[in-house]
Amino acid sequence: MKIVTIDSSQFDNFAKSHKYRNYYQTSQYGNIMNKFNYEVRYIGIEDDESNLIGASLLLIQDAVMKTKLAYAPRGILFDFTDSKEVEELVTTLKNTLGKEGIVTLRIDPAIPLSIRDNKGNIININNEASIIMENLKHAGFNYKGENLYFETEKPRWEALTLLDKNIRDIYQNFDKKTKTKINKAIKCGIEIYRDKEKDVSELYNFVKHNGYPIKFYKGFCEQFDKLADVFYAKLNTENFVLNSKKKYEDELAKNEKLSNEFQNLAQQNEDRRDIFNKKVLSDKLLGIYKSNLIFATNMLKEYPDGIIIAGGLCIVYDNAAYMIIEGTNQKFKSLNANYLLKWRMISDYCNENLKYVNFNAVTGDFDRKSKYAGLNEVKGSYNAVITEYIGEYDIILNNFKYGLYKNFTKEK
Repeated sequence: MKIVTIDSSQFDNFAKSHKYRNYYQTSQYGNIMNKFNYEVRYIGIEDDESNLIGASLLLIQDAVMKTKLAYAPRGILFDFTDSKEVEELVTTLKNTLGKEGIVTLRIDPAIPLSIRDNKGNIININNEASIIMENLKHAGFNYKGENLYFETEKPRWEALTLLDKNIRDIYQNFDKKTKTKINKAIKCGIEIYRDKEKDVSELYNFVKHNGYPIKFYKGFCEQFDKLADVFYAKLNTENFVLNSKKKYEDELAKNEKLSNEFQNLAQQNEDRRDIFNKKVLSDKLLGIYKSNLIFATNMLKEYPDGIIIAGGLCIVYDNAAYMIIEGTNQKFKSLNANYLLKWRMISDYCNENLKYVNFNAVTGDFDRKSKYAGLNEVKGSYNAVITEYIGEYDIILNNFKYGLYKNFTKEK
């Protein structure tokens, strides 16, 4: 076995047919990360007959004392089920990359450990996963553990909505609250569209707090080109006013009717208390709807042509859609544009005959008291299944230089 450097086309040709292929292990992703101070390298793993039996995109960073750190995002693409092959791979990596001053290699293969429902109950287990995890451990990889949150480079848990039914059946299987919020967003005058220019500028206003510069998201649109989609949720402020006004007027009429009924009933009438309670609830709703109408009227004055209040970026890879990022203007959070946005993604991609929509990271903590419960609830409510990956592994490739690196950085 030996490690060789291959070009991007050789790498893509191998990667696209691998069992655990993923968009992180593509030259498109490599080109994106090349703009962020990474040395991007494509390595091939050859057997003794020079057949390519594995490959990986590596992101390499310079560290202290002329050392380097390497990361294979959602890689390496290799058969980890053969323990002897894994051991030989480790020896080869040390003899090749280790001698180049690369002190550690981090991997997090896109290998599912389990598939769960949105409550965390196991639906299916990948029988290969336990074998792979044991082989990696035996070969010297240090396991980061079956973490529940966001302690690793890439999320260990992701939410997927399967597009294996007709669109009506898919919608019917959504959580009841989610369908209510989708309908509320529509009634508020929110309209979803795909930006033909694939301009992420507006989207970036909602997600800049995540720490990535705008060129990171532009990179996906440039590199994946026709396979990238930018979705926006725009509030039609004129319709927002009309709908808010109708809701207020309908509740006002209901409130007045309840007042009349209450006054016309004798004090001892048992129905009087029931009507009184309905009147109290109506009074509260009337106050809310009046505030909403004032807010809507002000928005129409300020944004007569409407305003974009949410957005999302997706790419299509291997007949599935992956949401890279989404964001909402918090000022309009109560309008539930993010719910309608995801529904539009699901609807569009179902009509385009894709396999599923991957809504990206969730946590493995399904407790309703978890601080991330809202994240899981939103993404899981689209009848999602949860993919749990095996997780992240590190291995030391050069013990001497790793010692220098560790001492200099005081890394534990």
